[in-house]
Amino acid sequence: MSTRAQTHTAVVEAREWLAPHLVRLTLGGPGLAGFASTGIPDEWVGLIVPGQFQSRYYTVRSWDGHRIVLDVVVHDEGLVTEWAARDCVGDEVTITDAKGSFALPEGSTWLLLVGDLTALPAMARIAEAHPGLQVRIWAEVPDELPGYLPGDAEVTWLAPPGDGASDLATVVEKIEWPDGKGYFWMAGESAQMRAIRKHLMRDRGLPSTAYEVMGYWRGAQKRQPRAVDPGPVWRAGKAAGLTDEQIWERYDASQEEDR
Repeated sequence: MSTRAQTHTAVVEAREWLAPHLVRLTLGGPGLAGFASTGIPDEWVGLIVPGQFQSRYYTVRSWDGHRIVLDVVVHDEGLVTEWAARDCVGDEVTITDAKGSFALPEGSTWLLLVGDLTALPAMARIAEAHPGLQVRIWAEVPDELPGYLPGDAEVTWLAPPGDGASDLATVVEKIEWPDGKGYFWMAGESAQMRAIRKHLMRDRGLPSTAYEVMGYWRGAQKRQPRAVDPGPVWRAGKAAGLTDEQIWERYDASQEEDR
Protein backbone atom coordinates (compact mmCIF):
# COMPACT_ATOMS: atom_id res chain seq x y z
CA MET A 1 0.00 0.00 0.00
CA SER A 2 1.36 3.43 -0.91
CA THR A 3 2.04 5.86 1.94
CA ARG A 4 2.10 8.84 -0.39
CA ALA A 5 -0.35 11.54 0.67
CA GLN A 6 -3.37 12.14 -1.50
CA THR A 7 -3.22 15.42 -3.37
CA HIS A 8 -5.82 17.97 -4.42
CA THR A 9 -5.75 20.73 -7.01
CA ALA A 10 -6.67 24.24 -5.93
CA VAL A 11 -6.70 27.73 -7.40
CA VAL A 12 -5.47 30.86 -5.65
CA GLU A 13 -8.64 32.95 -5.40
CA ALA A 14 -7.31 35.79 -3.24
CA ARG A 15 -4.04 37.13 -1.87
CA GLU A 16 -3.69 39.68 0.95
CA TRP A 17 -0.66 41.11 2.72
CA LEU A 18 -1.24 40.93 6.48
CA ALA A 19 2.21 42.31 7.31
CA PRO A 20 5.52 42.85 5.47
CA HIS A 21 6.51 39.23 6.17
CA LEU A 22 3.13 37.50 6.09
CA VAL A 23 0.80 37.02 3.13
CA ARG A 24 -2.62 35.35 3.22
CA LEU A 25 -3.64 33.04 0.38
CA THR A 26 -7.19 31.82 -0.13
CA LEU A 27 -7.40 28.59 -2.13
CA GLY A 28 -10.58 27.25 -3.70
CA GLY A 29 -11.96 25.50 -6.74
CA PRO A 30 -13.65 22.18 -7.56
CA GLY A 31 -10.42 20.26 -6.96
CA LEU A 32 -10.93 20.70 -3.20
CA ALA A 33 -14.17 18.71 -3.22
CA GLY A 34 -12.34 15.69 -1.79
CA PHE A 35 -10.33 17.61 0.81
CA ALA A 36 -11.25 17.08 4.46
CA SER A 37 -10.01 18.84 7.55
CA THR A 38 -8.71 16.72 10.41
CA GLY A 39 -10.30 19.11 12.89
CA ILE A 40 -6.95 19.30 14.72
CA PRO A 41 -6.18 23.02 15.24
CA ASP A 42 -2.50 22.86 14.28
CA GLU A 43 -3.18 20.85 11.12
CA TRP A 44 -0.99 21.49 8.10
CA VAL A 45 -0.93 20.68 4.40
CA GLY A 46 1.85 20.31 1.87
CA LEU A 47 1.76 23.06 -0.77
CA ILE A 48 3.28 22.56 -4.22
CA VAL A 49 3.39 25.75 -6.26
CA PRO A 50 3.83 26.11 -10.05
CA GLY A 51 7.25 25.00 -11.22
CA GLN A 52 8.07 23.19 -7.99
CA PHE A 53 8.09 19.45 -7.47
CA GLN A 54 8.53 19.38 -3.70
CA SER A 55 5.97 20.41 -1.11
CA ARG A 56 6.43 22.95 1.65
CA TYR A 57 4.21 22.68 4.70
CA TYR A 58 1.81 25.34 5.97
CA THR A 59 -0.75 25.53 8.75
CA VAL A 60 -4.36 25.56 7.65
CA ARG A 61 -5.45 28.90 9.12
CA SER A 62 -9.06 28.06 8.27
CA TRP A 63 -11.21 25.71 6.18
CA ASP A 64 -14.89 26.42 5.60
CA GLY A 65 -15.66 23.31 3.57
CA HIS A 66 -14.94 25.09 0.29
CA ARG A 67 -11.86 27.25 0.74
CA ILE A 68 -8.54 26.86 2.51
CA VAL A 69 -6.76 29.87 3.98
CA LEU A 70 -2.97 29.70 4.37
CA ASP A 71 -0.87 32.45 5.94
CA VAL A 72 2.56 32.17 4.31
CA VAL A 73 5.71 33.63 5.84
CA VAL A 74 7.74 35.51 3.23
CA HIS A 75 11.52 35.18 3.49
CA ASP A 76 14.29 36.78 1.44
CA GLU A 77 14.40 33.85 -0.96
CA GLY A 78 12.89 30.46 -1.66
CA LEU A 79 10.62 28.97 -4.29
CA VAL A 80 7.36 29.40 -2.38
CA THR A 81 8.44 32.78 -1.01
CA GLU A 82 9.26 34.16 -4.45
CA TRP A 83 5.98 32.84 -5.82
CA ALA A 84 3.80 34.09 -2.93
CA ALA A 85 5.46 37.52 -2.96
CA ARG A 86 4.14 38.27 -6.44
CA ASP A 87 0.60 38.35 -7.79
CA CYS A 88 -0.24 34.65 -7.83
CA VAL A 89 -4.04 34.96 -7.97
CA GLY A 90 -5.36 32.54 -10.56
CA ASP A 91 -2.41 30.17 -10.25
CA GLU A 92 -3.12 26.47 -9.84
CA VAL A 93 -1.42 24.73 -6.93
CA THR A 94 -1.43 21.28 -5.38
CA ILE A 95 -2.05 20.53 -1.71
CA THR A 96 -1.76 17.30 0.22
CA ASP A 97 -4.14 15.85 2.78
CA ALA A 98 -4.11 17.60 6.14
CA LYS A 99 -2.26 16.25 9.18
CA GLY A 100 -2.13 17.53 12.75
CA SER A 101 -0.49 16.75 16.07
CA PHE A 102 -2.10 18.94 18.75
CA ALA A 103 -3.54 16.70 21.49
CA LEU A 104 -4.92 18.50 24.54
CA PRO A 105 -5.06 16.17 27.58
CA GLU A 106 -8.50 15.67 29.08
CA GLY A 107 -9.11 17.90 32.07
CA SER A 108 -6.70 20.65 30.98
CA THR A 109 -7.47 24.15 32.22
CA TRP A 110 -4.68 26.11 30.55
CA LEU A 111 -2.60 26.37 27.38
CA LEU A 112 0.89 27.81 26.89
CA LEU A 113 1.73 28.62 23.25
CA VAL A 114 5.18 29.78 22.14
CA GLY A 115 6.52 30.38 18.66
CA ASP A 116 7.94 32.63 16.00
CA LEU A 117 6.17 34.01 12.94
CA THR A 118 5.96 30.58 11.29
CA ALA A 119 4.02 29.30 14.31
CA LEU A 120 1.63 32.26 14.50
CA PRO A 121 -1.17 30.80 12.30
CA ALA A 122 -1.24 27.61 14.38
CA MET A 123 -1.18 29.49 17.68
CA ALA A 124 -4.07 31.69 16.52
CA ARG A 125 -6.17 28.72 15.48
CA ILE A 126 -5.38 26.73 18.63
CA ALA A 127 -6.36 29.67 20.84
CA GLU A 128 -9.58 30.23 18.87
CA ALA A 129 -10.48 26.56 19.26
CA HIS A 130 -10.22 26.68 23.09
CA PRO A 131 -11.98 29.83 24.32
CA GLY A 132 -12.79 28.27 27.69
CA LEU A 133 -9.18 27.75 28.72
CA GLN A 134 -6.63 30.11 30.19
CA VAL A 135 -4.39 30.79 27.18
CA ARG A 136 -1.01 32.51 27.29
CA ILE A 137 0.96 33.17 24.10
CA TRP A 138 4.52 34.31 23.50
CA ALA A 139 4.96 35.36 19.85
CA GLU A 140 8.37 36.35 18.49
CA VAL A 141 7.59 38.25 15.27
CA PRO A 142 9.23 41.00 13.19
CA ASP A 143 5.96 42.81 12.38
CA GLU A 144 3.07 44.19 14.38
CA LEU A 145 -0.06 42.11 13.86
CA PRO A 146 -2.82 43.66 15.99
CA GLY A 147 -5.99 41.61 16.06
CA TYR A 148 -4.38 38.47 14.61
CA LEU A 149 -4.55 36.55 17.89
CA PRO A 150 -7.79 36.12 19.90
CA GLY A 151 -8.52 38.99 22.25
CA ASP A 152 -9.19 36.75 25.24
CA ALA A 153 -5.67 35.30 25.16
CA GLU A 154 -2.87 36.83 27.24
CA VAL A 155 -0.28 37.71 24.58
CA THR A 156 3.36 38.75 24.96
CA TRP A 157 4.78 40.12 21.70
CA LEU A 158 8.54 39.70 21.34
CA ALA A 159 10.85 41.24 18.75
CA PRO A 160 13.41 38.85 17.21
CA PRO A 161 16.94 39.64 18.44
CA GLY A 162 18.16 39.91 14.82
CA ASP A 163 20.51 38.06 12.47
CA GLY A 164 18.04 35.20 12.18
CA ALA A 165 18.51 34.37 15.86
CA SER A 166 15.80 33.66 18.40
CA ASP A 167 15.53 34.10 22.14
CA LEU A 168 12.56 31.80 22.65
CA ALA A 169 14.58 29.21 24.53
CA THR A 170 15.32 31.78 27.24
CA VAL A 171 11.65 32.78 27.27
CA VAL A 172 10.55 29.19 27.89
CA GLU A 173 13.07 28.70 30.69
CA LYS A 174 11.63 31.74 32.51
CA ILE A 175 7.95 30.83 32.17
CA GLU A 176 6.02 30.59 35.44
CA TRP A 177 3.82 27.59 34.85
CA PRO A 178 0.20 27.70 35.99
CA ASP A 179 -1.13 25.32 38.59
CA GLY A 180 -3.24 22.38 37.55
CA LYS A 181 -3.31 20.39 34.36
CA GLY A 182 -2.52 21.94 30.99
CA TYR A 183 -0.67 21.69 27.71
CA PHE A 184 2.41 23.34 26.22
CA TRP A 185 2.68 23.81 22.43
CA MET A 186 5.62 25.38 20.60
CA ALA A 187 7.04 25.60 17.08
CA GLY A 188 10.01 27.32 15.47
CA GLU A 189 13.58 26.67 14.35
CA SER A 190 14.37 22.95 14.49
CA ALA A 191 17.64 23.00 16.45
CA GLN A 192 16.13 25.24 19.12
CA MET A 193 13.06 23.03 19.33
CA ARG A 194 15.26 20.03 20.11
CA ALA A 195 16.79 21.99 23.00
CA ILE A 196 13.32 22.93 24.26
CA ARG A 197 12.19 19.28 24.21
CA LYS A 198 15.18 18.35 26.37
CA HIS A 199 14.35 21.16 28.78
CA LEU A 200 10.73 20.06 29.12
CA MET A 201 11.64 16.42 29.53
CA ARG A 202 14.74 16.66 31.73
CA ASP A 203 14.38 19.92 33.67
CA ARG A 204 10.60 20.12 34.03
CA GLY A 205 10.03 16.38 34.02
CA LEU A 206 6.95 16.56 31.83
CA PRO A 207 5.43 13.47 30.26
CA SER A 208 5.32 13.48 26.46
CA THR A 209 1.53 13.84 26.58
CA ALA A 210 1.84 17.26 28.22
CA TYR A 211 3.55 19.06 25.35
CA GLU A 212 4.14 19.23 21.61
CA VAL A 213 7.26 20.94 20.25
CA MET A 214 7.69 21.07 16.48
CA GLY A 215 10.58 22.12 14.26
CA TYR A 216 9.04 24.17 11.44
CA TRP A 217 12.25 25.31 9.74
CA ARG A 218 16.04 24.99 9.84
CA GLY A 219 18.46 27.82 10.49
CA ALA A 220 20.93 28.39 7.64
CA GLN A 221 23.94 27.60 9.78
CA LYS A 222 22.39 24.29 10.86
CA ARG A 223 20.81 23.31 7.58
CA GLN A 224 21.54 20.03 5.89
CA PRO A 225 20.67 21.01 2.33
CA ARG A 226 20.20 18.92 -0.75
CA ALA A 227 23.38 18.43 -2.75
CA VAL A 228 22.14 21.16 -5.09
CA ASP A 229 19.67 23.88 -4.13
CA PRO A 230 16.90 23.90 -6.77
CA GLY A 231 16.20 27.62 -6.29
CA PRO A 232 19.09 29.01 -8.36
CA VAL A 233 18.62 26.28 -10.97
CA TRP A 234 14.96 27.21 -11.33
CA ARG A 235 15.62 30.96 -11.63
CA ALA A 236 18.44 30.48 -14.13
CA GLY A 237 16.31 28.13 -16.22
CA LYS A 238 13.41 30.57 -16.35
CA ALA A 239 15.75 33.41 -17.28
CA ALA A 240 17.05 31.23 -20.13
CA GLY A 241 13.52 30.54 -21.37
CA LEU A 242 13.57 26.83 -20.56
CA THR A 243 10.41 24.79 -20.00
CA ASP A 244 9.68 23.29 -16.57
CA GLU A 245 10.68 19.86 -17.85
CA GLN A 246 14.00 21.17 -19.19
CA ILE A 247 14.72 22.95 -15.91
CA TRP A 248 14.21 19.84 -13.81
CA GLU A 249 16.26 17.76 -16.24
CA ARG A 250 19.05 20.27 -15.65
CA TYR A 251 18.50 20.02 -11.90
CA ASP A 252 18.65 16.20 -11.96
CA ALA A 253 21.86 16.37 -13.97
CA SER A 254 23.44 18.79 -11.48
CA GLN A 255 22.47 16.45 -8.64
CA GLU A 256 24.30 13.59 -10.32
CA GLU A 257 27.37 15.72 -10.94
CA ASP A 258 27.50 16.79 -7.30
CA ARG A 259 27.43 13.24 -5.87
